Amino acid sequence: MTDIVLTPIGVIHSPFATAAGVPIQPRAAIGVAGQVVVFPEFSEGLDDLAGFSHVYLLYHFHLAGPSQLKVVPFLDSEPRGVFATRAPSRPNRLGLSIVRLLDVRGNTLDVENLDIVDGTPLLDIKPYVPAFDHWQVDSIGWLAQRLDAVSSAKADGRFRHT
Repeated sequence: MTDIVLTPIGVIHSPFATAAGVPIQPRAAIGVAGQVVVFPEFSEGLDDLAGFSHVYLLYHFHLAGPSQLKVVPFLDSEPRGVFATRAPSRPNRLGLSIVRLLDVRGNTLDVENLDIVDGTPLLDIKPYVPAFDHWQVDSIGWLAQRLDAVSSAKADGRFRHT
């Protein structure tokens, strides 16, 4: 298998200096503001983005500990397969958040509903388009019994790099 090399295109800035205490999903981070600074060599790619109200941020969980195939997720006390969770200690440590885009100022995006640690490497930005991205689903697995806790759950450091 060939190695895959990803190059950060920017950095995400948020009020969260460490992973502990970060809201665990954007829905739990309503109103949390931050900036996404795209490196100058990639800033031309921001053309036309200002017309979208929401964007996907794809990023690297740079503070996550070693990959685990079984994890105890923040909203549960039972071990679960990592691919049935959004835990950061994944084989490729990729994160995904949908945030509200408030403004595009040069190579800086002002965003809110940010659930990401300050200094996180940004890998990509994609526009959120409900007609493409929103699906009615039939089931959400083990999370069906835990959704009421998402608004108050915070990262507690269980997946951090030591």
